[in-house]
Amino acid sequence: MNSSRIQKIASLITKDNIVIDIGTDHAYLPIYLITKLGFNKIIATDISQNVLKQAIANIQKYHLEGKIKIYCTDGLKNINEKYDTIVIAGMGTNTIKNILSNGSLCKEIILQSNNELPNLRLFMQDFGYKIIKEEVVLEKGKYYVIIKYHEGKEKLSYEDIYFGKHRNKEYLTYLFNKKSKEYSLNKRNDLKIYLEKLERFIEKIPD
Repeated sequence: MNSSRIQKIASLITKDNIVIDIGTDHAYLPIYLITKLGFNKIIATDISQNVLKQAIANIQKYHLEGKIKIYCTDGLKNINEKYDTIVIAGMGTNTIKNILSNGSLCKEIILQSNNELPNLRLFMQDFGYKIIKEEVVLEKGKYYVIIKYHEGKEKLSYEDIYFGKHRNKEYLTYLFNKKSKEYSLNKRNDLKIYLEKLERFIEKIPD
């Protein structure tokens, strides 16, 4: 459970909230929230019964059967319990959008998508949620962008949508290099504009 990604997600959750962890996998986040941060109740769901067998084994290992409630279900479907924070981490943006569009929402949502972050930010803005905080974590050579949302309205700028609100210079430089390689293969005008804006954006961030 020595995962900087899980620890960062956990640090963004409002203390003592009832959390629902969608796609809990091995239940590492719920276990960390209870054993390290003192949360009292977590709801954990996954669509795979086989995956949940390992989650249940891990929960039993830490004797947390009374504090973590497991559901085998698709996203937020068939959940009738109260929760204050939704966490969806490690899925693609389209899957996240589908889950949120087909379930009961709450004030606080924490998301970590594996792709299409601009699309996700626009969707959440249109869905009536605003970005409270963005964090970037580098784990095992891979960057993860974690976004905390609350209910509310905001108008995101181009930079907010495409580069995020985290101001992580190391990650943005990585993004610039990645998109530059893409532009060298495909001289699209939108990529050129993106790179020009990103370069200027990076220059404004202090070291």
